[in-house]
Amino acid sequence: MRLEILAAESLGVRGLCCRLEAEDRVIVIDPGIALGERRYGLPPHPLQVALGRAARRRIVEALAGASDVVFSHFHGDHVPLIDANPYQLAFSHLPPRFNHLRAWSLSPEGQTLNSQGRAYDLMELLGPRLRVAEGIEDGPLCFSPAMPHGTGGLPFGSVMLTRVDLGGRVFVHASDIQLLDDATIDCILDWEPDWVLAAGPPLYHRGLDAEQRARAWNNARYLAAEVGTLILDHHLMRSLEGEAWLAKLSLEMGRRVYCAADFMGRPRRLLEAQRRELYAAMPVRPGWHEDYARGLARVEDFAPPGLQGGALNDGDS
Repeated sequence: MRLEILAAESLGVRGLCCRLEAEDRVIVIDPGIALGERRYGLPPHPLQVALGRAARRRIVEALAGASDVVFSHFHGDHVPLIDANPYQLAFSHLPPRFNHLRAWSLSPEGQTLNSQGRAYDLMELLGPRLRVAEGIEDGPLCFSPAMPHGTGGLPFGSVMLTRVDLGGRVFVHASDIQLLDDATIDCILDWEPDWVLAAGPPLYHRGLDAEQRARAWNNARYLAAEVGTLILDHHLMRSLEGEAWLAKLSLEMGRRVYCAADFMGRPRRLLEAQRRELYAAMPVRPGWHEDYARGLARVEDFAPPGLQGGALNDGDS
């Protein structure tokens, strides 16, 4: 299988975007990124901005060669936006052929007003090529009914899972499920996947109670016991507690459970969790973010060596 994870928290940004190839299709799922606007009272560090730009470039390049694009839901770290902030994927970044792709999405019905607005923006851009896909199949693709985003209900809404048949082996993308709904886990396992990429629980969130933590842990164990390759990221890797949780899960199961960076063979960069440390190690001058938004500040001085030069050249200043 050719699976490339393009954006996730362990890769330094918010998102759960991936690219994969199946039959004669090239599929990009959840093309969007974001950086937490505030963490510990601080805006994104320029190092995180640099990694966000590199992730955005990967997503745009993947879309330029894609046949299909899937939107599991309409949160700003999973879709391109007409009114994106400087750290997100904007409509203006999209490759020219984007509106010629086959596009599949969750229904906007029952979602928040913000999500509905983003869905309608995409519908206007893509026209009849965007299909509400819940519960349907098309070639190697199969989509679930609406499933809870975490515990579900407003303001969280729902998500759509994607199953991809890779010629006898199966990949499942399970965005933002947070391992908090047993029926969602059953849906994943009914598809008999070989690989699962899913969002783990938001352990940093004070609203996550003891019962929910226990449910997420038990569901993670259940998936790890049944799935050949399990990759957990997104909300889970927004905290160092999530990194320890993943290590404990691997130890208890006697097999490795990956985050996105592990799977891609890249260093873990939990930059949102380490924002205070980043500011202490690499101070940021006052006004940097305002200048960046106006195209007057550069990220190169903060970028790791592997991201210097062309990797940051995505059309931004």
